[in-house]
Amino acid sequence: MCGRFVLLTDLGEIEERFAVAEKGGVYVRGGNLTPGRPVSAVVREGVNRLVALHWGLVPSWAKDPAVGRRMFNARAETIAEKPSFREAFRRRRCLIPADGYYEWQKTPGRRKQPWLIRLRSRAPFAWARTWLA
Repeated sequence: MCGRFVLLTDLGEIEERFAVAEKGGVYVRGGNLTPGRPVSAVVREGVNRLVALHWGLVPSWAKDPAVGRRMFNARAETIAEKPSFREAFRRRRCLIPADGYYEWQKTPGRRKQPWLIRLRSRAPFAWARTWLA
């Protein structure tokens, strides 16, 4: 997953697209959502619930919760085996709705050019993540 994404779609459209039956918390929208911040997520707890979760994984062994800002991404090849992600991957998954995400292109010098990637239709989509209880 990327390190920054966009979610600007109206709440009603997100509720319809992801069959949200209940809301718990604030709907978080923004043009530059980053790790360490709250994000909207759809969790399945009997029904689909739209909740606000903290973006980042704080492993059980971490002494400082700030480590979660750095641990927001896992490799698909090893997520089921890495101690930091293994339990959350097995038991706590959610969908993160988005309108697009940023990828960065290196340019001459030390600058990077951000590119917003989104569906051609501009419809919202989601990717699966793990979440903490």
